[in-house]
Amino acid sequence: MLPIARKGTYLLGNLSTAVLLLDEQLQIEYANPAAEQLFATSLSHLQEQFATLFLRPDNNSAEDLKNALHEMHPYTRREAPIQVAGLTHGLFVDYIATPILNEETGEKQLLVELLPLDRMRRISREEGLLTVNHATKALVRGMAHEIKNPLGGIRGAAQLLERSFPSPEIKEYTDVIISETDRLGNLLDRMLGPTRMLDFRCINVHRVLERVRMILQAEILQTKTALIIERDYDPSLPEVWADMDQLIQVVLNVARNAAQSLLENPMPVQAGDAAPRIIMRTRALRQFAIGAQRHRLVCQVEIEDNGHGIRENLRETLFYPMVTGRAQGTGLGLPIAQAIMQKHGGLIECDSIPGRTVFRILIPIGPCPIP
Repeated sequence: MLPIARKGTYLLGNLSTAVLLLDEQLQIEYANPAAEQLFATSLSHLQEQFATLFLRPDNNSAEDLKNALHEMHPYTRREAPIQVAGLTHGLFVDYIATPILNEETGEKQLLVELLPLDRMRRISREEGLLTVNHATKALVRGMAHEIKNPLGGIRGAAQLLERSFPSPEIKEYTDVIISETDRLGNLLDRMLGPTRMLDFRCINVHRVLERVRMILQAEILQTKTALIIERDYDPSLPEVWADMDQLIQVVLNVARNAAQSLLENPMPVQAGDAAPRIIMRTRALRQFAIGAQRHRLVCQVEIEDNGHGIRENLRETLFYPMVTGRAQGTGLGLPIAQAIMQKHGGLIECDSIPGRTVFRILIPIGPCPIP
C-alpha cells in the first residue's frame, strides 16, 4: 500500500487536468505533469514563480485569486485568458480555485484546476479528421476498384490491337494507351497507400529524423540553394513501437513538402529576414489525448518551416486526396502519411500562419514487447 502523500502525488500525476498549488503570495509550489504540458515548461522552472505571470494583465484574475485565498471561498472563472511562453497567441481556460488550509503549517494555500478550452476543440477537430479520413479512404478504395477493372480491359485491348496490326504507326498509339493506363494504375495504388503489413519494432525516433535529414540535405545540394535544417531533439524520449520504414515515409513526406514549398516559393528577401529554415523538433507529451483515446505518454515530432504558410482555403482539406497547394504536387503525400499514422494509433496535425507552419506527428509511446 502506498502512503497517503504518495497516493496523492500519483493521482495528480495521472490527471489530464492541469493542477497548480499556490502559496499565500500566489507563488507556485507544485504543478502536476498536465500543468507542465499546458505551460510548456518543467516543474523545477514553475516552482516559486508567481502565478500572476501567466495571467493576462487586462483582467482581474490576480485580484480574484487573492480574495478567494483571503476569504477562504472557492472561486470559478470561465474563459480566462492565460499567457504561455513561446506562443504568439493566448490560451483560454476555465479554472477553479479552491482555498485549503495546511494543517501542518497553518498556512493558506490555493489549489487551482485549469481546463484548457482549446484542448476540447482540438479533440473535437481530431475526431472529425479521423472520421473524414476513414470515409475518404473507403470512398477511394471503392473508386479504385471500379476504375481498375476497365483500365485492365483497356490495356488488354491495346495489347491485342498491337498484335493484330503489327504496324509502327499503330504501335506508337498502342504504346501511349498502355503507358497511360499503367500510369493511372500506379496513381490508384498510391492513393490506396501501403498495403503490406507493418513491421512493428522498438525504434529510436531520432534515427528516423536523421535519415530524413540526410535525404533532404542530398536533395537540397542538387538544387544549389540555401536551406537550413535545424535540430531540436529531446534526448530523453523513450523508444516508440512503430514500423521504421513507414515512419521514415511519413516524416519524409511532411519534411519534403516543407522544403519544396520553401524552395519553390521563397519569402521576399528583406533586411533582417531569416534564411529559409526547417526545424525538426521532438518532445514528450504526458496525459495527452489523440482523438478520444488518452495516452500516458506521446511522442511529438514537429516539422516547422518559416515559409509563406498554407492558404486558408486549403487548411481544412489538407489531408484529402488530390488536394495540394503546389503546382507540381499530386496531393497524395499527406493523405498517405495520415493513413500510416492511423495504423500506428497516431495522428498528424497542422497549424499555419505566414512565416510559421508546423506539422505535428503524434505517436503514442507504450511499453515495447519483450522478445
